[in-house]
Amino acid sequence: MRRGIVLGALLALGAVSLTVAASQQSAPMLEVETLKDNLFVLRGGGGASAAFVRSDSVVLVDTKVPGFGQALMDAVGELTTKPITTLINTHTHFDHVGSNPDFPTTVQVVTHENTAALMHEMNSVTGLSGAARENIFEVSNGVGLATRTFSERMSLGRGDDRIDLYYFGRGHTRGDAWVVFPALRVMHAGDMFPGKALPIMDANNGGSGVQYSGTLARAHAAATGIDTIITGHSTTMTPADLEEYSRFVGDFAAAVREAKEAGRSVDDVAGSWTIPSAYAGYADPQPERLRAYIQVIYDELD
Repeated sequence: MRRGIVLGALLALGAVSLTVAASQQSAPMLEVETLKDNLFVLRGGGGASAAFVRSDSVVLVDTKVPGFGQALMDAVGELTTKPITTLINTHTHFDHVGSNPDFPTTVQVVTHENTAALMHEMNSVTGLSGAARENIFEVSNGVGLATRTFSERMSLGRGDDRIDLYYFGRGHTRGDAWVVFPALRVMHAGDMFPGKALPIMDANNGGSGVQYSGTLARAHAAATGIDTIITGHSTTMTPADLEEYSRFVGDFAAAVREAKEAGRSVDDVAGSWTIPSAYAGYADPQPERLRAYIQVIYDELD
């Protein structure tokens, strides 16, 4: 129970700051980055969103924190007159699904089957007291929940419009989808690859510190036709960066496993672990986050 409260609290703290920022803006601002003539990354207000302009419609990947739906629709409207017909959510966290309810009910919402179930629970927004925050999908009477799911792999559309969805296993949560635009040689990794830093290992939502590296390795092995990877909260990366990230997360998990086998406490490990020199440039984790991730792995190894 303590682990769940701590991890939920870390996520909730992020929710507070992002939601306050959104509420202070009458019109939330987004930064638009052009990756290809018909693929754009929309930054600000949570996780990186991607707008894929197809021959007759637009597919949007992730919808940020609550309150950004209209800003997303306005930004897409400046890029094309084609309608948004599909939302893809990479996982269940509030900063990636928060504005789903703002979109018309005619818009299809696609997720991994585990994420569809987790969206009903919204475990990631547990507060400091352990009491759950308001579930955005309860408030919306179910508007914005998944309407189509997949298990291991699914394709949407054909030819240059095709999108391939993959599930490679547990990591950040137990429902992380990888979104591939094969004609453009681009992959959207969501928060499985948030940037060059330790990822959130959200055990509340079925995430795994022990399995994380292997999941990343399977994603890298499948990225044979990919040049560019959209990360969850950083700049775009390459498959080589993804391979390195898999090793980084694996080395972290191995160090924690070794410490546990040596009988060291979670606090001892959290107070001594540092970014290995092989990963120069990776961000140092906040102490409370580092301790939480170590605890996740310790609990998995019990």
